[in-house]
Amino acid sequence: MADTEEATAPAAEQVKMQILGQFVRDMSFENILAQKGLKADGRPNISVQVALDAKKREGAEHQFEIAIKLNVKSETENGENTLFILELDYAGIFHIENVPDAQMHPFLMIECPRMLFPFTRRIVHDVTRDGGFPPLNLDNIDFVQLYRQDLQRRAEAQKGDAPTN
Repeated sequence: MADTEEATAPAAEQVKMQILGQFVRDMSFENILAQKGLKADGRPNISVQVALDAKKREGAEHQFEIAIKLNVKSETENGENTLFILELDYAGIFHIENVPDAQMHPFLMIECPRMLFPFTRRIVHDVTRDGGFPPLNLDNIDFVQLYRQDLQRRAEAQKGDAPTN
């Protein structure tokens, strides 16, 4: 009898996600080493900053635009000179259905960037190589941890904005 009850229970609709398109919204690469005629000795220090952006597309039901914004800076080992700066804003347009409203924000900020990241990594690799440097292969980004850090930062900012008695 339990089997028939489970069979008649309505099945939850499966999440549907489709990438409709992806593109470089903005990119800048500055080879400061070549501009200033500097020489790079030793192992460079590389810093990577990541920001995410998500918004619903106007006039398109179930469509969202997600962007990964990278700022990559390479400096000499002693930090005295900048070798290159790469700024990349890479976006994707997603069609997403059957995600509960309470789960939509984490889905947009974790799953969608996870789908875009391999393409972003490849662009960084190719641009740094074509710019005259050894190709930069970005490590995987933990978008779950990035999301948690953003939630914590927002919570702390709200505490700071709260009036004190």
